[in-house]
Amino acid sequence: MTPTSSPVGPALTLQDKGDISHLLAAGGERGQALPGFAAQFTDIVQYIIKITHDIWEGQGIGLIYDYYAHNCPVHTAEGVIYGREAVMAGTIAALAAFPDRRLYGDEVIWGEEETGVFYTSHRLTHMGRNSGHSSFGPPTGRQVRYMAIADCVVRENRIVEEWLARDNLTLVRQLGFDPLALARTLAAAEAATGLRVEAPGEIERARGQEPPLPLPPAAATFEIEPFIRGCLHEVWNWRLLNKVATYYAPHYVGELPSGRRLAGRGDLRAFVLSMLAALPNAALQVQHVCALAEGPEAYRTATRWLLQGDHTGYGIYGAPTGKRVTILGMSHHLVRAGQIVQEWTVFDEFAVLKRLFTSDS
Repeated sequence: MTPTSSPVGPALTLQDKGDISHLLAAGGERGQALPGFAAQFTDIVQYIIKITHDIWEGQGIGLIYDYYAHNCPVHTAEGVIYGREAVMAGTIAALAAFPDRRLYGDEVIWGEEETGVFYTSHRLTHMGRNSGHSSFGPPTGRQVRYMAIADCVVRENRIVEEWLARDNLTLVRQLGFDPLALARTLAAAEAATGLRVEAPGEIERARGQEPPLPLPPAAATFEIEPFIRGCLHEVWNWRLLNKVATYYAPHYVGELPSGRRLAGRGDLRAFVLSMLAALPNAALQVQHVCALAEGPEAYRTATRWLLQGDHTGYGIYGAPTGKRVTILGMSHHLVRAGQIVQEWTVFDEFAVLKRLFTSDS
């Protein structure tokens, strides 16, 4: 599906719903037109929370047949999983590793792409004890807590496409593994399978020797999607870190992958610099934006983006390897009075480490 912008929807958010018992109750008065959806669902937020709970915590894994299209692609940092049988296999493996897993819904931001076709961005906190084998290794018995965001296109009661980002570096650390050693081991094991190695092309941030493309002039009145797109383009692609003061409030706070907690504009600038130092030619492409109006001059936004860069600089990922890095990321922002005051961003930094340790020979 070609990414499109989502309209600003009515203030139908998870915060409106109260306790989860209200969300899990079947039926009730439908508060939103949901053509083709089962009668038990009252609106798109309740749909996302309820099916997630029923599949994972209720362990009704077979409900995937009801709620996923047979050919649903799921985009992750490791590649694309195709079809609901693959979704089911992944769910079984995750529950086997963490049988008591809890998925706490922190936010659902959504937009209606066209009549009856919804785009949702579901931010979750995963918790559980590792009492079974996982892709990272044998059970450690440790308790974990990490953030994830799942973006879905939903039509007629089924998810037809999904994008998934998990903070796997935090997970690996909480399990007690050495992230660098484990990344090397798993990268070598995956390389031994003989999977094709991609030949990277040019990263399209600039136009040859010219600067990056400018964005269209700002509208006379504040519009939330151009604001988000302009912020990410100017800060990341143009490297205009002076614009951080334009787009972000002085009291900005951010929760980012691998345990990063940002407090204020200075922390944010330091994070951007740390990424650009390691990936000097990095380019960020915004793939999708949707937003909910929360009140006068207040919005909750969900942005899916892709960052590509070559690891040719020293920095947080060690000595340069020359490897091409592709990061699938998702960000939720709280915008008030024309500035971002809070952010939650997720991408799989453990997958980045594995890529850097992959042999291309």
